[in-house]
Amino acid sequence: MSHDHTTAPPAPSSPGGGTPVTPLPGTPPPIKSTKLITTLTVFGAIAGALIVTAFQLTKPRIDRHKAEVLQSAAKEVLGQPATVRTVFIYRGQLLDSLPAGVDSAGLDRVYLGTDGSGQAKGFAVTAGEPGFSDVISLIFGYEPATGRIIGMKVLEQKETPGLGDRVEKDSTFVHGFAGALSPIKPVKHGQETADKHEVDTITGATISSRAVVNIINHRLEKIGPLLKGYAPRGQGGRS
Repeated sequence: MSHDHTTAPPAPSSPGGGTPVTPLPGTPPPIKSTKLITTLTVFGAIAGALIVTAFQLTKPRIDRHKAEVLQSAAKEVLGQPATVRTVFIYRGQLLDSLPAGVDSAGLDRVYLGTDGSGQAKGFAVTAGEPGFSDVISLIFGYEPATGRIIGMKVLEQKETPGLGDRVEKDSTFVHGFAGALSPIKPVKHGQETADKHEVDTITGATISSRAVVNIINHRLEKIGPLLKGYAPRGQGGRS
């Protein structure tokens, strides 16, 4: 009697060449590494393109919003002048308009406030330096003829909540800059005198409040002479 013997196909071997591994029923075939890399590359490129497109679409609106916020802050620290216009700092000069071909992007600038008759009220000046936790960015109004600070407003800070962040939220501290004369001297609360150069620091936030004073003083050390020597358009100066 003869017997038929059907030879079963050999089971696939394991990657290490040991005991054969039999795929479970319904297991999808293995994906080639080249196909996986290609798929990831394509989807990565699509995601990158979408991010760039979204940035390009939203950037103009973000820039407009920042400009509006800055314009509003400039008016606030200048005591709500009739108009505020940009004056550029270019090659050691203050210019109402730049020479042809000069790109204003990245140039330092200040903001001149004028009253209803066109008379200058002062400059709104932005500045920023490290505080206790991070950079403190602010804007202040300045009257060059007298050296008087018209007002101050913190634009951005990441100081310690409840302590350092009071440089923005403590109205007594903020309003203490109005009418102060430069250079400003920080003094501890309770130790102030009649000196118009003095501004009280915040108890418990001395480093942050002193940083605000230093930011203003350092900025005026740098551009104060330019501001004092500026003659606005129509007042015997630049046109």
